Amino acid sequence: MNFTLRQIRYFVTIAETLSVSKAARDLYLSQSALTNALSELEASLGVLLFIRSHKGVTLTHEGHQFLISSRRILASVADAAQGLTAGTTQDKGTLVIGVTSLVAGYYLSEPLSRFTQHFPGVKVTLIEDEQAYLENQLVNGEIDVAIFMLQQMHEPDAFEMETLTRSPLKVWLPVNHPLFKQADISLLELAKEPLITLTANRIDHIIGQTWRRYNKTARSFLETESVEAVRNLVGASLGIAILPEFAYRPWTLDMQRVETRNIREEIPSIDIGLVWRRGSHLNWATSEFIDLARDQSRSKQHTGI
Repeated sequence: MNFTLRQIRYFVTIAETLSVSKAARDLYLSQSALTNALSELEASLGVLLFIRSHKGVTLTHEGHQFLISSRRILASVADAAQGLTAGTTQDKGTLVIGVTSLVAGYYLSEPLSRFTQHFPGVKVTLIEDEQAYLENQLVNGEIDVAIFMLQQMHEPDAFEMETLTRSPLKVWLPVNHPLFKQADISLLELAKEPLITLTANRIDHIIGQTWRRYNKTARSFLETESVEAVRNLVGASLGIAILPEFAYRPWTLDMQRVETRNIREEIPSIDIGLVWRRGSHLNWATSEFIDLARDQSRSKQHTGI
């Protein structure tokens, strides 16, 4: 039997509202993420806690028993927290998150927003830096957890990692491009096009490995650290780009349309994940943030976002 305090909180919220949809709103979660957490809890306990119907949910006999125990558990946790010295309660604490610039705008806002709503008393510090520096800070205990590209780990054996998403590389091109009508585009065709290269987070090195793998050479037109610059230049028909799907948005700042196409050859995805020091004792705030980021990832996978 193995369940988490987070699952107990979710269960009690559902039991008190008798509605998965209302509980999901109260917890700032998707219904699918909440349903998955409940199913995992029931599987761990080996019993059904609720009877589902079109009108909502009702507690089973076992559910009523577990609700009593769950409220005692939460009360005990609250009492234990209050018994600690001032400034170390479950409502207070610190959380230091490291993130690279490319990832910050696409994977940090949702879990961080939910975390600050749930735990407003926690002092959150964000450190944006190059990945190599973030790894050093994780090892030194200056950062609790980081989010970045897992392919670029310098010392992977020193860390625990959990993949949040695998984002395929796509071709970005303007709607008036001759290759626009194709469903997928080969690297041979792309090698003939002026390439606008993103250098942020050394993503150009990852894409460069793909060119070398197929013995192809890119015709670089411009290198930039700005995703918006890439998007605007592609929209202005000055070149094409190869970037991970997570960074794609269809409109430029000048309201020009940018489309994506698949690459015909088999190429690796860009993996984004949570990273923390192997063997470190995670404080409660770090554990809660990891859980929220994990729930966000599962929710997007189930909804197809």
